[in-house]
Amino acid sequence: MTPSTYTVTGHWIGGETVAGTAGTIPVVNPATGEVVAETPAGTAADVDRAVAAARAAFPAWAATTPQHRADVLRRLGAGLGARQEEIAQAITAEMGSPIGMSRTAQVAFPAAVVEAVAGLADGFAWTEEIGNSLIVREPIGVVGAITPWNFPLQQIVSKLAPALLAGDTMVFKPSENAPLTARILAEVAADAGVPAGVFNVVYGTGAVVGEAISAHPDIDMVSFTGSTRAGKRIGAVAAETVKRVALELGGKGANIILDDADLPEAVNRGLMMAFSNGGQVCGAWPRMLVPASRQDEVVALAVEAAKQYTVGDPTDEATRIGPMASEAHREKVVGYIERGIADGARLVAGGPDRPEGLPTGAYVQPTIFADVDPTAPIAQEEIFGPVLTIIPYADEDEAVAIANSTSYGLTSGVFGEPEHALAVARRLRVGQVDVNAGHWNPLAPFGGYKQSGNGREFGRFGLEEFLETKSIQR
Repeated sequence: MTPSTYTVTGHWIGGETVAGTAGTIPVVNPATGEVVAETPAGTAADVDRAVAAARAAFPAWAATTPQHRADVLRRLGAGLGARQEEIAQAITAEMGSPIGMSRTAQVAFPAAVVEAVAGLADGFAWTEEIGNSLIVREPIGVVGAITPWNFPLQQIVSKLAPALLAGDTMVFKPSENAPLTARILAEVAADAGVPAGVFNVVYGTGAVVGEAISAHPDIDMVSFTGSTRAGKRIGAVAAETVKRVALELGGKGANIILDDADLPEAVNRGLMMAFSNGGQVCGAWPRMLVPASRQDEVVALAVEAAKQYTVGDPTDEATRIGPMASEAHREKVVGYIERGIADGARLVAGGPDRPEGLPTGAYVQPTIFADVDPTAPIAQEEIFGPVLTIIPYADEDEAVAIANSTSYGLTSGVFGEPEHALAVARRLRVGQVDVNAGHWNPLAPFGGYKQSGNGREFGRFGLEEFLETKSIQR
């Protein structure tokens, strides 16, 4: 593996590079442990400057037409496509996503989101008549966006695209663990015609920059994706200024395999949804719920399919699971695997030891447990790693109860006869359910119930999050 070195010389504020004044934060390649970049350690003063730039740029940007803003978005999407390989290499270097996935899900999905959002401009009800009232939807103002490391481009584009179409301006804090694509995005946005000050990037930690964004009186909305713990803190801090808060938080998705399911398809798809991106996906399905009478059959299929998930160098085209995003995160995932063994779950694949031939790097074996107690920590808490728990159920009612038993409610899957599976999907307390591996739709809403957050992303539902609604009686 040949390490790449990336240069981030400063924050992006008001359309120009602004040097940091408080030291730097190293960006570590989790596959090698090498520092591949450094970013500024932002301060509250940096946030103040970015907010001032966003506030100054807001009136002119808000006054443009939705059609103009959609044209800018389309140019932005094309710009991301032109730099696809550069972005993919950066994501693989900063957080270990296998290069094949970086080129597809990590880059192609954001481009699709931009195009889908741009397409909303013409058909959206920017104004409507209700009786003697004119209902007007207007930009909310300055948005603070805070995103995690697992999908560094996807997460910000899912916020930036609707915010720009709405007419908002933005101050963005990327994860300090995966900040490299933020500068590329800023450059692409500027080239696409996003005016100076409309999109600003401040690097730094959540404790400093994230806190300053959440508390800032001149920020009208905070849109956050990340852990439930951090989301609670943001909500509490933001409440002091009564700003709008949109939270896309953790998940513990269940894949319910009904007795009338195509078992190999359900297991293979379920395993992919558990192990993709090394399991570092909030919408993953780490729980596989199976009829008790068919658990042995499911286990055999899952163990055999897991052999295809090669662990290794994320720059290798054959790798399907790269390292965890950091050594600290590897230790957390291994701790859960050890806890599962200690609690009596049956280990049928993987385990806490390092993968063979990988004595260094933040690598974890893809791991499968069977006979898992649905109340056990490995079945209730978000592990965020390649760990699948197979949970047997006695009947359909118990399956639904188990699926709904966690504090999360983001995603789930159901496999079975189509109408039967749809009926079960309706009973799940989650924001999104895939029936028989339904295809991803960038216009459908995405977001959670319970402690998986509030608000929605994608399509008109995501656009509405970034708008205020005014009623004019006449």
